[in-house]
Amino acid sequence: MAATDTHLPVLFNEALEALNITPDGIYVDGTFGRGGHSQAILQALGEAGRLLAIDKDPDAIACARSLFAGDDRFSIKQGSFARLEQFVEEAGYAGRVGGVLLDLGVSSPQLDRAERGFSFLNDGPLDMRMDNSSGVSAADWLRTVEVDELAHVFKTYGEERFAKRIARALVEARAEHPIETTRQLAEIVAAANPSWEKGKHPATRCFQAIRIHINRELDDLKDCLDQSLRVLVPGGRLAVISFHSLEDRIVKRFMRDAERGDRFPAGIPVTEQQRNSRVALIGKAVKASRREVEVNPRARSAVLRVAERKP
Repeated sequence: MAATDTHLPVLFNEALEALNITPDGIYVDGTFGRGGHSQAILQALGEAGRLLAIDKDPDAIACARSLFAGDDRFSIKQGSFARLEQFVEEAGYAGRVGGVLLDLGVSSPQLDRAERGFSFLNDGPLDMRMDNSSGVSAADWLRTVEVDELAHVFKTYGEERFAKRIARALVEARAEHPIETTRQLAEIVAAANPSWEKGKHPATRCFQAIRIHINRELDDLKDCLDQSLRVLVPGGRLAVISFHSLEDRIVKRFMRDAERGDRFPAGIPVTEQQRNSRVALIGKAVKASRREVEVNPRARSAVLRVAERKP
């Protein structure tokens, strides 16, 4: 969302509070989007504070440069947050970051613009790339992918019960006509899905799966989480907003394992220092309030988890 929109990003206040911002601190917004979080972080920073933003999307980069032109406290890098450590080092902030915020998934402008190809609600070219200036589009991938790989993607990234059946239907359909639009894909998937969930479009899981695969979302998330603890100062916070169970499971396990520390055989006495616990979990998982979900239905599945790096 644009920073000037009246509608705020999901769990907006909760995420900002989780960062525990200090005026002279250095922070990373790993998913700039349209700058809602970045604008609020900058408002909380003093002249000595700094904010590094990251985004794959060229439109997000252009938005950032327009919104924050002339603000020396702000800088942005185009690319995946899987390059977090590299971007932080290039900015000269290595080991000095007080907080990292990740707001995962697709931004509202990407969903709402039919030409980006993320949504089946409006017909558009089947793209789905977060960086639409490079890489392979969903349409290009669907032209050649084998049925077994396609089924694996649907099952693994979409948790689709009828993955094999839908994959076969798509391969059969493309033999007749290339699958090049979101409407084509949605109609083929819907026709092949024998069990529609109440209140959910039958193509939802497959669209999610293709998007995750095309953009390497889960692999990038794992890489970023691992790097986050190396860039944070002791007491620095990692705050992550997830929107589906696959993301949240990765975040939950990462934070749990980092808090638990090294594993030792049962019965061996170890000190806290020997356990090598790297983070303290801050509170429980936070979900959007009923009121927020009523205003913004996209918030219904959002989960915020927070961890603080130990000394």
